[in-house]
Amino acid sequence: MRLDKFLSQNSERSRSLIQQAIKAGRVTVDGTIAKKGEQKLLGNEIVTLDGKLVEALNVRYLMLNKPLGYVCANSDSEHPVVVDLINLPRWQELQIVGRLDIDTTGLVLLTDDGQWNHRITSPRHECQKTYKVKTANPIDREVIELFARGVQLHGEKAPTRPAQLELLSLQEARLTIHEGKYHQVKRMFAATGNHVVELHREAIGSITLDPALASGEFRHLSTDEIQSIYL
Repeated sequence: MRLDKFLSQNSERSRSLIQQAIKAGRVTVDGTIAKKGEQKLLGNEIVTLDGKLVEALNVRYLMLNKPLGYVCANSDSEHPVVVDLINLPRWQELQIVGRLDIDTTGLVLLTDDGQWNHRITSPRHECQKTYKVKTANPIDREVIELFARGVQLHGEKAPTRPAQLELLSLQEARLTIHEGKYHQVKRMFAATGNHVVELHREAIGSITLDPALASGEFRHLSTDEIQSIYL
Protein backbone atom coordinates (compact mmCIF):
# COMPACT_ATOMS: atom_id res chain seq x y z
CA MET A 1 0.00 0.00 0.00
CA ARG A 2 1.17 3.54 -0.71
CA LEU A 3 2.34 5.57 2.28
CA ASP A 4 -0.08 8.44 1.66
CA LYS A 5 -3.03 6.05 1.38
CA PHE A 6 -2.00 4.25 4.57
CA LEU A 7 -1.84 7.54 6.45
CA SER A 8 -5.15 8.86 5.13
CA GLN A 9 -6.91 5.57 5.97
CA ASN A 10 -5.48 5.40 9.47
CA SER A 11 -5.59 9.02 10.60
CA GLU A 12 -8.18 11.78 10.55
CA ARG A 13 -6.29 13.78 7.91
CA SER A 14 -7.23 14.13 4.25
CA ARG A 15 -4.89 12.98 1.46
CA SER A 16 -3.90 16.61 0.75
CA LEU A 17 -2.97 17.25 4.39
CA ILE A 18 -0.97 14.02 4.40
CA GLN A 19 0.97 15.20 1.34
CA GLN A 20 1.72 18.48 3.10
CA ALA A 21 2.98 16.61 6.17
CA ILE A 22 5.26 14.41 4.04
CA LYS A 23 6.71 17.43 2.20
CA ALA A 24 7.35 19.10 5.55
CA GLY A 25 9.33 16.08 6.77
CA ARG A 26 6.84 15.23 9.51
CA VAL A 27 6.44 11.57 8.48
CA THR A 28 8.96 8.81 9.14
CA VAL A 29 9.10 5.17 8.03
CA ASP A 30 11.29 2.94 10.20
CA GLY A 31 13.00 6.03 11.57
CA THR A 32 13.77 7.59 8.19
CA ILE A 33 12.02 10.75 7.05
CA ALA A 34 9.69 9.90 4.18
CA LYS A 35 10.07 11.95 1.00
CA LYS A 36 7.28 10.66 -1.24
CA GLY A 37 3.66 9.70 -0.68
CA GLU A 38 3.99 7.03 -3.38
CA GLN A 39 6.45 5.08 -1.23
CA LYS A 40 5.29 1.46 -1.00
CA LEU A 41 4.75 -0.17 2.39
CA LEU A 42 4.97 -3.91 2.97
CA GLY A 43 2.83 -3.76 6.10
CA ASN A 44 5.43 -4.31 8.82
CA GLU A 45 6.98 -0.82 8.88
CA ILE A 46 6.86 1.57 11.82
CA VAL A 47 5.23 4.78 10.57
CA THR A 48 5.05 8.00 12.57
CA LEU A 49 3.33 11.32 11.93
CA ASP A 50 4.44 14.28 14.00
CA GLY A 51 6.35 11.85 16.21
CA LYS A 52 3.28 9.70 16.97
CA LEU A 53 2.93 6.08 15.88
CA VAL A 54 0.30 5.48 13.18
CA GLU A 55 -1.22 2.02 13.49
CA ALA A 56 -3.31 0.25 10.87
CA LEU A 57 -6.99 0.14 11.70
CA ASN A 58 -8.84 -3.08 10.96
CA VAL A 59 -10.40 -3.01 7.50
CA ARG A 60 -14.00 -4.24 7.51
CA TYR A 61 -16.00 -6.20 4.95
CA LEU A 62 -19.70 -6.62 5.71
CA MET A 63 -22.84 -8.04 4.15
CA LEU A 64 -26.23 -6.54 5.00
CA ASN A 65 -29.71 -7.83 4.28
CA LYS A 66 -31.24 -4.51 3.22
CA PRO A 67 -34.89 -3.96 4.17
CA LEU A 68 -37.49 -2.02 2.20
CA GLY A 69 -37.56 1.73 2.76
CA TYR A 70 -33.84 2.23 3.38
CA VAL A 71 -31.61 4.37 1.15
CA CYS A 72 -28.12 3.21 0.20
CA ALA A 73 -26.38 6.34 1.41
CA ASN A 74 -24.50 7.60 4.46
CA SER A 75 -27.08 10.32 5.08
CA ASP A 76 -30.50 11.36 3.75
CA SER A 77 -32.86 14.11 4.88
CA GLU A 78 -36.05 12.14 4.23
CA HIS A 79 -35.40 8.41 4.64
CA PRO A 80 -33.46 6.06 6.91
CA VAL A 81 -30.09 4.98 5.50
CA VAL A 82 -28.45 1.56 5.51
CA VAL A 83 -25.52 2.65 7.69
CA ASP A 84 -28.06 3.29 10.47
CA LEU A 85 -28.27 -0.51 10.68
CA ILE A 86 -24.50 -0.95 11.21
CA ASN A 87 -23.82 -0.80 14.93
CA LEU A 88 -20.03 -0.61 14.72
CA PRO A 89 -17.35 1.96 15.60
CA ARG A 90 -16.33 4.24 12.68
CA TRP A 91 -19.53 3.34 10.83
CA GLN A 92 -19.33 6.68 8.99
CA GLU A 93 -16.17 5.48 7.22
CA LEU A 94 -17.94 2.56 5.54
CA GLN A 95 -18.45 2.69 1.77
CA ILE A 96 -21.56 1.15 0.25
CA VAL A 97 -20.61 -1.33 -2.47
CA GLY A 98 -23.31 -1.73 -5.11
CA ARG A 99 -26.29 0.38 -4.14
CA LEU A 100 -29.93 -0.71 -4.19
CA ASP A 101 -33.05 1.38 -4.71
CA ILE A 102 -35.22 2.27 -1.73
CA ASP A 103 -37.83 -0.30 -2.84
CA THR A 104 -35.29 -3.10 -3.44
CA THR A 105 -34.20 -5.57 -0.77
CA GLY A 106 -31.34 -7.98 -0.29
CA LEU A 107 -27.57 -8.10 -0.42
CA VAL A 108 -25.60 -4.92 0.16
CA LEU A 109 -21.85 -5.01 0.78
CA LEU A 110 -20.04 -2.40 2.87
CA THR A 111 -16.32 -1.85 3.40
CA ASP A 112 -13.65 0.72 4.16
CA ASP A 113 -11.33 -0.86 1.57
CA GLY A 114 -11.61 1.41 -1.45
CA GLN A 115 -9.67 -0.89 -3.78
CA TRP A 116 -11.96 -3.82 -2.97
CA ASN A 117 -14.98 -1.60 -3.57
CA HIS A 118 -13.57 -0.53 -6.95
CA ARG A 119 -12.87 -4.14 -7.94
CA ILE A 120 -16.60 -4.87 -7.60
CA THR A 121 -18.12 -1.68 -8.97
CA SER A 122 -15.77 -0.88 -11.87
CA PRO A 123 -17.60 -1.69 -15.14
CA ARG A 124 -14.48 -3.22 -16.71
CA HIS A 125 -14.47 -6.06 -14.18
CA GLU A 126 -18.06 -7.04 -15.08
CA CYS A 127 -18.83 -8.36 -11.59
CA GLN A 128 -22.11 -10.26 -11.87
CA LYS A 129 -25.17 -9.56 -9.71
CA THR A 130 -28.07 -11.95 -9.24
CA TYR A 131 -31.62 -10.84 -8.46
CA LYS A 132 -34.92 -12.52 -7.73
CA VAL A 133 -37.62 -10.66 -9.62
CA LYS A 134 -41.42 -10.63 -9.31
CA THR A 135 -43.39 -9.00 -12.11
CA ALA A 136 -46.89 -7.62 -12.52
CA ASN A 137 -47.60 -9.81 -15.57
CA PRO A 138 -46.50 -13.28 -16.67
CA ILE A 139 -43.00 -13.46 -18.16
CA ASP A 140 -42.90 -14.76 -21.73
CA ARG A 141 -40.31 -17.47 -22.34
CA GLU A 142 -39.04 -15.44 -25.30
CA VAL A 143 -37.64 -12.96 -22.77
CA ILE A 144 -34.93 -15.51 -21.87
CA GLU A 145 -33.46 -15.28 -25.37
CA LEU A 146 -34.00 -11.53 -25.56
CA PHE A 147 -32.03 -10.92 -22.37
CA ALA A 148 -29.31 -13.33 -23.52
CA ARG A 149 -28.86 -11.24 -26.69
CA GLY A 150 -29.02 -7.89 -24.90
CA VAL A 151 -31.81 -5.35 -24.52
CA GLN A 152 -31.80 -1.84 -25.95
CA LEU A 153 -32.82 0.44 -23.09
CA HIS A 154 -34.31 3.88 -23.61
CA GLY A 155 -31.64 6.55 -23.52
CA GLU A 156 -28.71 4.12 -23.83
CA LYS A 157 -26.33 4.03 -26.80
CA ALA A 158 -25.63 0.29 -26.61
CA PRO A 159 -27.76 -2.68 -25.57
CA THR A 160 -27.22 -4.38 -22.24
CA ARG A 161 -24.62 -7.10 -22.01
CA PRO A 162 -25.92 -10.67 -22.24
CA ALA A 163 -27.87 -11.61 -19.11
CA GLN A 164 -29.12 -14.96 -17.82
CA LEU A 165 -32.81 -15.31 -16.98
CA GLU A 166 -34.23 -18.36 -15.18
CA LEU A 167 -38.00 -18.61 -14.91
CA LEU A 168 -39.17 -19.71 -11.45
CA SER A 169 -42.92 -19.32 -11.98
CA LEU A 170 -45.25 -17.40 -14.29
CA GLN A 171 -44.36 -14.09 -12.65
CA GLU A 172 -41.07 -14.83 -10.89
CA ALA A 173 -37.55 -15.19 -12.24
CA ARG A 174 -33.90 -15.13 -11.30
CA LEU A 175 -31.82 -12.69 -13.34
CA THR A 176 -28.01 -12.43 -13.47
CA ILE A 177 -26.51 -9.31 -15.04
CA HIS A 178 -22.88 -8.30 -15.55
CA GLU A 179 -23.12 -4.53 -15.37
CA GLY A 180 -24.90 -1.91 -13.32
CA LYS A 181 -26.80 0.61 -15.39
CA TYR A 182 -29.26 2.93 -13.63
CA HIS A 183 -32.39 0.95 -12.61
CA GLN A 184 -31.21 -1.71 -15.04
CA VAL A 185 -33.34 -4.68 -13.98
CA LYS A 186 -36.53 -2.63 -13.87
CA ARG A 187 -35.75 -1.05 -17.25
CA MET A 188 -34.98 -4.43 -18.84
CA PHE A 189 -38.40 -5.78 -17.89
CA ALA A 190 -40.06 -2.51 -18.83
CA ALA A 191 -38.56 -2.94 -22.32
CA THR A 192 -40.58 -6.16 -22.62
CA GLY A 193 -43.81 -4.44 -21.59
CA ASN A 194 -43.72 -5.79 -18.04
CA HIS A 195 -43.32 -4.15 -14.64
CA VAL A 196 -41.18 -5.23 -11.68
CA VAL A 197 -43.18 -5.24 -8.44
CA GLU A 198 -40.58 -6.87 -6.18
CA LEU A 199 -36.79 -6.96 -6.53
CA HIS A 200 -34.36 -8.75 -4.21
CA ARG A 201 -30.60 -9.06 -4.75
CA GLU A 202 -29.32 -12.52 -3.88
CA ALA A 203 -25.64 -12.36 -4.83
CA ILE A 204 -22.73 -10.18 -5.93
CA GLY A 205 -20.10 -12.25 -7.70
CA SER A 206 -19.95 -15.48 -5.72
CA ILE A 207 -20.90 -13.76 -2.45
CA THR A 208 -24.43 -14.94 -1.66
CA LEU A 209 -26.73 -13.35 0.89
CA ASP A 210 -26.60 -15.44 4.06
CA PRO A 211 -30.07 -16.98 4.59
CA ALA A 212 -29.48 -16.76 8.34
CA LEU A 213 -29.53 -12.96 8.16
CA ALA A 214 -32.94 -11.49 8.90
CA SER A 215 -33.96 -8.28 7.17
CA GLY A 216 -31.85 -5.45 8.60
CA GLU A 217 -29.13 -7.72 10.00
CA PHE A 218 -25.47 -7.77 8.94
CA ARG A 219 -22.37 -9.89 9.46
CA HIS A 220 -18.67 -9.77 8.60
CA LEU A 221 -17.56 -11.56 5.44
CA SER A 222 -15.37 -14.65 5.68
CA THR A 223 -11.83 -14.61 4.26
CA ASP A 224 -12.98 -16.79 1.36
CA GLU A 225 -15.82 -14.38 0.56
CA ILE A 226 -13.47 -11.40 0.60
CA GLN A 227 -10.90 -13.08 -1.64
CA SER A 228 -13.53 -14.41 -4.08
CA ILE A 229 -13.82 -10.94 -5.61
CA TYR A 230 -10.29 -11.28 -7.02
CA LEU A 231 -10.81 -14.75 -8.53
